[in-house]
Amino acid sequence: MSDVSDKCDGLLILVTNMRVISGLIIVSIALVLVLNACAPQRTVLQQVLAMGELKILTRNSGTTYYEGPQGSAGLEFELAQRFAKKLGVKLKIVVPDNLNGILEKISDGDAHIAAAGLTVTDERKKQVRFSPAYQTITQQVVYNVNSSKPKSIKQLDGAFEVLAKSAHVEQLKALKGKHTNLNWTENTDADSTELLSLVAEDLIDYTVADSNEVAYNRRYYPKLRVAFDITEPQELAWAFPITKDDSLYNEAKIFFEELKASGELERLLKNNYQHVQNYDYGGTHSYLAQIRRRLPTYLEMFKEAADKYDLDWRLLASVSYQESHWRPNAVSHTGVRGMMMLTMNTAAELGVSERTDPYESIMGGAKYLRKLIDKVPENIPEPDRMWVAVASYNVGYGHIEDARKLARKRGDDANKWVDIKATLPLLSKRKWYKQTRYGYARGWEPVRYVENIRSYYDILVWHLEKEQPHLRNLRPILAFSSNVL
Repeated sequence: MSDVSDKCDGLLILVTNMRVISGLIIVSIALVLVLNACAPQRTVLQQVLAMGELKILTRNSGTTYYEGPQGSAGLEFELAQRFAKKLGVKLKIVVPDNLNGILEKISDGDAHIAAAGLTVTDERKKQVRFSPAYQTITQQVVYNVNSSKPKSIKQLDGAFEVLAKSAHVEQLKALKGKHTNLNWTENTDADSTELLSLVAEDLIDYTVADSNEVAYNRRYYPKLRVAFDITEPQELAWAFPITKDDSLYNEAKIFFEELKASGELERLLKNNYQHVQNYDYGGTHSYLAQIRRRLPTYLEMFKEAADKYDLDWRLLASVSYQESHWRPNAVSHTGVRGMMMLTMNTAAELGVSERTDPYESIMGGAKYLRKLIDKVPENIPEPDRMWVAVASYNVGYGHIEDARKLARKRGDDANKWVDIKATLPLLSKRKWYKQTRYGYARGWEPVRYVENIRSYYDILVWHLEKEQPHLRNLRPILAFSSNVL
């Protein structure tokens, strides 16, 4: 600050000693210029508060930021949202095209913070400044269960692709010093989730992914297996531009300290990851057991709700089983509750006062499903129209519309579930979701969701016909064998 003061003093002396060449106007202009130059500069924190906006760089993935059926979600989004609220400003999310774009943009000061699941490395510390860590991961080599498990770096013999410009590349370069035969390809088009899907589909042999992303995605790709770790535990943190201005960085430091001390950080991590190990689609054996044990208690409720909202009660019961396994007190990691797993906002909209009351929940869920069915264009025929509505119950109607638009672009029939379900997984791939309105979605999840419900529906119909032979000639209005679609 002393250099600035000396320069300002010199300018003021210069202006004071100026002779009036063309009157007082020149002197006045000069004084204004000097005063503006010498005015104290706002800190980054002051700029954020003055603008009322915190600009965050992130990436679309299930572990960072995505649009879910109830709105924006992901650990990075939740953390950034809390930080913006603490500052009393709005949160602005920006998603660059690739990981390298995030690091370059934050280094250049194009945003205030990069919150993108970034691993803290010595190389990256030369480019950005990291906040206190909020999570610890390891880098893992992943392979397909149908292949032989590699036991060491030496056995990585095959198609090995990793995310370009990532911390994974940094680690592999370090390992290559000891393992000269180690080779890999840097993929500039796919993100980490897409690379995991390529391994699951046997299109490549190996990739490297952070342990949190592996755990998160193995639910959707059961063929994925972890071979071994290639790092010791590493930290994830936010990145800031390297400047002498510590104002916003110090505020973030306090934010994470308070988050840890209050236990809120641990709760957020559990909400985002603990359910991964317990994820269960249910098997036929357990489903048949619950048809006999639990369903009779709620059977009349399903029939009444279905009759009121013009639904097939067997379909409504199947949706409920997928959502809660017919448990009135069921609670998901995202806070949805009850037999039909309603969010607090949706419940309020539907007039449901107590989500864990089975009657209210079933009635509310039936009403919500009917609203979704009515929202689907009438030119989509049954049963496709029903499956589109059921998929919307899971992922949100906006993402379904995005998938239908992509189906048209690919020359497919956007009114056929078979084509929509083939397109939905593309919403997790950057090449496709960047063309959509609602962006990234875990597009494979509604596909499995609908297929599970179809199976539950068919099994329920079969069971009822078996237990009540007089119903055998009644054709289910929605049931069809899995090979039809």
